[in-house]
Amino acid sequence: MNRRIIIIVVFIGVAVLAGVVITINLTRAQPESVPAAVRTEAPKPVAPPPPKAQPPAPVPQPERRSARARPEPKAEPEPVPSPVEAAPEAGVLHIDSDVPGAQVFMDREFLGAAPVTTENVKPGTHRLNVSVQGYEGISEEIEVSAGPRDILIRFKQVHLNAKIDVVHKHRIGSCKGRLIATPQGVRYETTDKNDAFSAGLLDLETFEIAYLEKRLTLKPRKGKRYDFTDPDGNADRLFVFHRDVEKARDRLRKGDPPAEE
Repeated sequence: MNRRIIIIVVFIGVAVLAGVVITINLTRAQPESVPAAVRTEAPKPVAPPPPKAQPPAPVPQPERRSARARPEPKAEPEPVPSPVEAAPEAGVLHIDSDVPGAQVFMDREFLGAAPVTTENVKPGTHRLNVSVQGYEGISEEIEVSAGPRDILIRFKQVHLNAKIDVVHKHRIGSCKGRLIATPQGVRYETTDKNDAFSAGLLDLETFEIAYLEKRLTLKPRKGKRYDFTDPDGNADRLFVFHRDVEKARDRLRKGDPPAEE
C-alpha cells in the first residue's frame, strides 16, 4: 500500500515537473503577453491639419524713384545771339530844298530853315508845309516810318496833288466820283466807266469855277463838258481845287518842269 502511494506520489511529481517544463518552454517560445489591464492601444495616427490659406503674393510694383534721386539731364547752354541793334521806333527826317532858306513846318509846328533835321517823329501820316520867297508854297502829306528818311523839296518843279469828291450832273440824273489832279494831268474816277476821263493839265479847253452856283466846269479838248458839284454843296472845296490846279497850269505854261509823281 505504501508502495502504491509512493508510486502515485512519484507519478504526480513527474507530472507536475513535466507541466512546469512545458510551461517554461511555451513561455520562451512566445512573446511575453501583457495583461489586458496593463496593455494600452497604440495611438491612432492623427491627420495633419489642413494648411492655412496663405495671403496672395504681393504684386511687384514699379520702382518709384524720388525726383531728387533721378538725375535731370543737363540742359545744353543756348547759343548766345550776336548783339543786334534794336529797331528804331520813331522816324528821323532830314528835310532840304533846292532853294536855300526855305521855311519848314510839320503839322503846323515850325521846324526851322532848310536844311533841317527833326527826330522822334511818330510813324504815320503828317502834313509838311514848306515855303520860300518867290515860289509857291508846297504842302503835301508824307508817310513817316521808323528810321531815317531824306526829303528834298523842289520849288523849281511844278508840284500838285489835289483831290476832291464830286458829283457829276448829267442831263438826266448824276453820278459820284473823284477828281484827282497832278502835274501830269487831271482825271475823273467813277464807277460809271463811260463817264470817266483823263487829260493833261494843258489839254483842258475849259476850266472854270462858278462860286455862287457851287459848280466847277471842266472840258478836255475833243471831249465832253463836265459840270461838277460838291456832295455837301460846299463851294469852298471846289474853289480850292480850281485855284491849285490853275496855279500849276500857269507854271507849266512858263516852262517849269513837272515834279514826278
